[in-house]
Amino acid sequence: MSKAIIIATALMLVGRAFAQGLPTAQPETVDVSPERLSRIRAVLQKEVDADRMPGAVVMIARRGQLIYSDAIGFQDKAAGKPMTKDAIFRIYSMTKPFASVGAMMLVEEGKIQLNDPVSKFLPELAKMEVLVTDKDGKTGREPAKRQITIHDLFRHTAGLTYGEFSAIPEIKAAYAEANILTQPSRLITPEQFTAGIAKAPLVREPGTAFEYSLAVDVLGRVVEAVSGQRLSVFLNERLFQPLKMPDTGFKVPEASWNRIAEPLSKNPLTGEPTEQLLDVKIDPSNDLGGAGSVSTAADYLRFCQMMLNGGMLDGHRYLSPTTVKLMTSDHLGNRPASPLTPGGLLMGVEGYTFGLGFMVRQGPGLAGVPGSEGEYMWAGYGGTFFWIDPKEQLTVVYMAQTPGAIRPFYRRMIKALVAQAIGPLVVP
Repeated sequence: MSKAIIIATALMLVGRAFAQGLPTAQPETVDVSPERLSRIRAVLQKEVDADRMPGAVVMIARRGQLIYSDAIGFQDKAAGKPMTKDAIFRIYSMTKPFASVGAMMLVEEGKIQLNDPVSKFLPELAKMEVLVTDKDGKTGREPAKRQITIHDLFRHTAGLTYGEFSAIPEIKAAYAEANILTQPSRLITPEQFTAGIAKAPLVREPGTAFEYSLAVDVLGRVVEAVSGQRLSVFLNERLFQPLKMPDTGFKVPEASWNRIAEPLSKNPLTGEPTEQLLDVKIDPSNDLGGAGSVSTAADYLRFCQMMLNGGMLDGHRYLSPTTVKLMTSDHLGNRPASPLTPGGLLMGVEGYTFGLGFMVRQGPGLAGVPGSEGEYMWAGYGGTFFWIDPKEQLTVVYMAQTPGAIRPFYRRMIKALVAQAIGPLVVP
């Protein structure tokens, strides 16, 4: 590739100077190859052309500067609408880092402690029961040996689960009866949600194992109880507005409905109709701290950069560096994971543990994807993904609406595509 083409490509990639609120830079000035970055569009375009994904938005910042910003494919393929950089995505579980940061703000203010029992703020959860199976295979319930703590909610060791994905019939039935499955739980009140959690049994004793769950949704109820505000209002006032994230929230205003990104009409792996995603045009009755928000790549990149900066952006401090360090440390220790480890769940790889709201890499090896020890990340059920790499001073946001089993493949793909572009262009 000629130097002129490389420069033109780089200019296209960073485009719209300062539009994302971060200073822009040519990739080569921060030791990233523009030619290798161009592989991202080429590879994702092939996926779009093969009808395996509708489209995507990718934004990358290194050393605090935006070096890549691109929209590929379609925002709505059925309507023939091209993807745009300001497309709004259902980010599902990428809501969890927002709620976790909000809760840690309250920890910093002395209003919550990690070791507090959740029942201090939600008394209904004081006497939880655990599902048990006897030697004859019969299931029953018994009182939990200890209460769920705030710490358990952050790191998914509360004994909760997701009813939709549980293999235990009694749990699926209990969650359905209590209306705490993800879709219907947005339409009940926060009080009904808490009552449903209290009614359903835990899958195991609190504190004993990692299982991805509704724990951060419960953490959102704690934030509401402590702050006296609806979760969406608290996060908007404390995080979204000051961080200049105008398109992030728990619903999409009518004026922006034309920017909502949609999945393909059929699942590319099964050929079956794509499941109905969350209706983000309505005002939910229950703000789900674990799954309920929407955002754009640009908005989420600002959140990531704030975290990478140790809790600060544009002169405003949201968290202390010590709090960010605590959140991005190992909080599982030798606890087992059931049924999947954090890395197995997210990307089908090992080598990751879990902190307070984020999955954290334990070392340079083990994982079948490139990355640095201490990098942290999470993703969303609808296909979105982000990671923050303090060692490389790198933040990456990948937004797509690709629900289903294909998601881990795309997460591994974008991880590799970004990593291969990093490195000095001239050997010292």
